Amino acid sequence: MSSPAVDVVRLLTVRGETVAVAESLTGGLVAAEITAVPGASKVFRGSVTAYATELKHRLLGVDATLLAERGAVDPQVAAQMAAGVRKALEADWGIATTGVAGPDPQDGQPVGTVFVAVAGPRVAETGDERGGKTSALRLNGGRAEIRMESVRSVLALLLEQIAGEQTGNERAQDTERNGGF
Repeated sequence: MSSPAVDVVRLLTVRGETVAVAESLTGGLVAAEITAVPGASKVFRGSVTAYATELKHRLLGVDATLLAERGAVDPQVAAQMAAGVRKALEADWGIATTGVAGPDPQDGQPVGTVFVAVAGPRVAETGDERGGKTSALRLNGGRAEIRMESVRSVLALLLEQIAGEQTGNERAQDTERNGGF
């Protein structure tokens, strides 16, 4: 049975790459989902659960002015969290979650507002990041449902970015290693 976390570990293993996680509203659930997969130690560098807003700046390098002006629930904050954890934990990929799981609104954002982000490897020649993307989510349900859908969504976004970077040869190797045709 496949899950986004299983697929993330498998693809990163094939590529010889690593991932680090920055979490706010998910409180460690993304890291737990990844590390539940056998073999995750080959690809998982670690995580930072920066639940408090000031920790997003201090530990992940999120711009203090951005946090002061827009609050922690913002697409740029999510992007900076992903880039910051990638750098801080020396991983190829960084992923991040920030949002409002409830029960009350936060930073002027309603419950169910979530931003997930991916920061990909840097290209040595240009210094540009590949695989960088942020998604805005408007989720329904209770606190637990919002948090679990945030986990699923950030892992799906990472998979999308990794798959978008795979060459034909890497896809063939991955298929062969996993018994496909």
